[in-house]
Amino acid sequence: MGTLKHLFENNRTWAADMTRQDPDFFRRLSTQQSPRYLWIGCSDSRVPANQIVGLVPGEMFVHRNVANVVVHTDLNCLSAIQFAVEVLRVEHLIVCGHYSCGGILAALQDNKLGLIDNWLRHVQDVRVKHRALIDSLETEKQQHDRLCELNVIEQVTNLSRTTVVRDAWARGQALVVHGWIYDITDGLLRDLDVSVASEQELEG
Repeated sequence: MGTLKHLFENNRTWAADMTRQDPDFFRRLSTQQSPRYLWIGCSDSRVPANQIVGLVPGEMFVHRNVANVVVHTDLNCLSAIQFAVEVLRVEHLIVCGHYSCGGILAALQDNKLGLIDNWLRHVQDVRVKHRALIDSLETEKQQHDRLCELNVIEQVTNLSRTTVVRDAWARGQALVVHGWIYDITDGLLRDLDVSVASEQELEG
């Protein structure tokens, strides 16, 4: 049975590099995390949350799932949101999708992959909601890219409607929900301009 020794070697190299750059880094990190951001992103291995925004460990609280979905019955996601908002007191909640997302493509093509089909049903609901727009696009790549964007926009709304976020706004906590998308082909993020900072903006 393999022990993945190369990963442990990589870890030792990384820890040594971090200590060389900042001898106090791990001592500070071990005392408390105080991130300002919650990142809800895709599980895709090509989208490492901290790295693409240039933040070190401790600066971003992260929850990831296939296709960056926020579902009102997903206690895993809701628990991460609640901890981030009420305990860590983050100021920004970021839903970040990405182009070339395999989960989104499977939902677009209605592929049958097994258990994951039930999860991707949430993305297919977004596709159905915007069927006329998506079907009007000429190529599958255009449809795929647009569904990636529309899915982020939908999840921003879902996140903004969670009881955790609405309760935070009701008690006057400063909290902004953002919708971003990441392009794997050039490494750049794009703001989809769907930020929500209050109940009034959500319903507006």
